[in-house]
Amino acid sequence: MSNIVIVGAQWGDEGKGKIVDIFTEYADLIVRFQGGNNAGHTIVVDGEKTVLHLIPSGILHQNKKCIIGNGVVVDPEVLIDEIDALKKRGRFEDDRLLISEDAHLIMPYHKKIDATKENLKGIRKIGTTGRGIGPAYEDKTARAGIRVADLIDESVFRDKLKFILMEKNHLLVNLLHQSGFEVHDIYDKYMGFAERLRGYVTNTSIYINNEIKKGKNVLFEGAQGTLLDVDHGTYPYVTSSNTVAGSACSGTGVGPTHINGVIGISKAYTTRVGEGPFPTEQNGLMGDWFREKGHEYGATTGRPRRCGWLDAVVLRHAARVNGLTGMVITKLDILSTLGKIKICTGYTFEGKTYYEFPSNKRIMLGAEPVYEEMDGWMEDLSDIRDFDSLPSNTKKYINRIAELSGVETIMVSVGMERDQTILLKNPFE
Repeated sequence: MSNIVIVGAQWGDEGKGKIVDIFTEYADLIVRFQGGNNAGHTIVVDGEKTVLHLIPSGILHQNKKCIIGNGVVVDPEVLIDEIDALKKRGRFEDDRLLISEDAHLIMPYHKKIDATKENLKGIRKIGTTGRGIGPAYEDKTARAGIRVADLIDESVFRDKLKFILMEKNHLLVNLLHQSGFEVHDIYDKYMGFAERLRGYVTNTSIYINNEIKKGKNVLFEGAQGTLLDVDHGTYPYVTSSNTVAGSACSGTGVGPTHINGVIGISKAYTTRVGEGPFPTEQNGLMGDWFREKGHEYGATTGRPRRCGWLDAVVLRHAARVNGLTGMVITKLDILSTLGKIKICTGYTFEGKTYYEFPSNKRIMLGAEPVYEEMDGWMEDLSDIRDFDSLPSNTKKYINRIAELSGVETIMVSVGMERDQTILLKNPFE
């Protein structure tokens, strides 16, 4: 039995969807533990691209149970659309999805508040997707949220909605100068959602723990990346949930003693979407090259990603706060036409060098990267399937990442397809 957590080791968009899809072969349950539909996981199988926002990436495999944990905030309309799209392609069976009754719902007022407040911030905006994620988590923490269990209990949902809308409409109309919501409009729409989702809802903590007792393998799937964690990321330019591995326990109701390993996913370079510090960001021609060569546009928003060289300071931080036991390097093939490749090993700011990630926002915004330059390999990697066949400079680059991060590399990806992967060590074995 092995229970493995997969997390992003950068600012998200590291290719977790493909890696979860690959490791799903060895798992019985795939569990999403945080975030909402602000995250998008892209998987390419036999040339067909699938983008998932709420349903775990393991849904593309037959006979695997996929679970949306209590730590996820669920937009029921988005979830139903995702289910319907997968059904049309023959990729979904009803008995393979479970939704935690304790997961919180994203409501229409969350989305309107999110977009309006972001617009009011002007130059201080943080780059939110506007999908209501932050306000939904705010209500959860303020004990004013509506959970999935409330949705499927008609009287509880109506009573909660009436009470909450008094506050939300006051905020929208009197402070944000937006139109408010009518109770019956939301109620009627969400009762339709309740009928569609009722059959998937259960106490998923009990279910997962019972499966673990039976010796089943569980893969815990995170969204976003470590540097977007609300506690351990580049605050305030972060998401509203804990994206690190510890959240796999609180977001599913599974104790930490059941976790056997934590795998971090990192691109062979670095990207981020939205505002905030990014010491290795490359503007101009180099940044454009990364973006076009790597097709770096958000799976959820379509926004162009900011791109730069690999940042080992970020990876060391991710290794520490997640307790990484293995690293996967994705998009290694993108670097194949570069004669020289840079890795950031530290930052300088006002005459001081930093080798560990600073929490101070002013330092991060003004940090200058300290680069180490390595020779590139100038060879196509897309058809290589074993480590020994990689060019010597490619292997040197992979080994240097392991040295700088302190985490062994267990897999490298050399293309978008599922089979364009080199597995060095299987965490489930």
